[in-house]
Amino acid sequence: MTSVVPTRETALELFLKYNKSESLLKHALAVEGVMRYMARKTGEDEEKWGIIGLIHDLDYESYPEQHCTMTKKILEENNWPEEYIRAVLSHGWGLASDVEPVTLLEKTIFAMDELTGLVATSALVRPSKSVLDMEAKSVKKKWNDKRFAAGVDRSIIEKGAVMLAVTLDELITDCIMGMREVAEQIGLKGNIN
Repeated sequence: MTSVVPTRETALELFLKYNKSESLLKHALAVEGVMRYMARKTGEDEEKWGIIGLIHDLDYESYPEQHCTMTKKILEENNWPEEYIRAVLSHGWGLASDVEPVTLLEKTIFAMDELTGLVATSALVRPSKSVLDMEAKSVKKKWNDKRFAAGVDRSIIEKGAVMLAVTLDELITDCIMGMREVAEQIGLKGNIN
């Protein structure tokens, strides 16, 4: 059977079929926003990168013990292109998947997935509760406090920065810039006038 290039609408519909959590939807939208920003920055396919960002945690709520494994099965059943499936699986490399990030797209989603959580949490403790006035130094201030956003594995973010051959500051800045574009949808517009 030939694969079908997914649209954002079909990807969102599929995501919502398996996920009801508002926080997981906000995370998916944040990663989508960052991936779209990064695609534009690097001259890549914004639609493809955004869709992969949106769908990357497809199975997380319904099948947490089979994260990535069920995503592969679901996407194959829906005739998604192999390139999309591989990119989605690469975000979980070393944790839930053995698909090592190789392409720029794969390395980017690997690096940015965890980082969006740290950026979001850092924004929420700011007086403005916003990413719109936030800079990398705000995130870096919290970096070594392992109790802050304890679920975020900083070593994955560091590994991602190395893969992309960028500094941590640059990676964090890019993540913030991408999240600014979807600040309202992800609840991080805050109280900026």
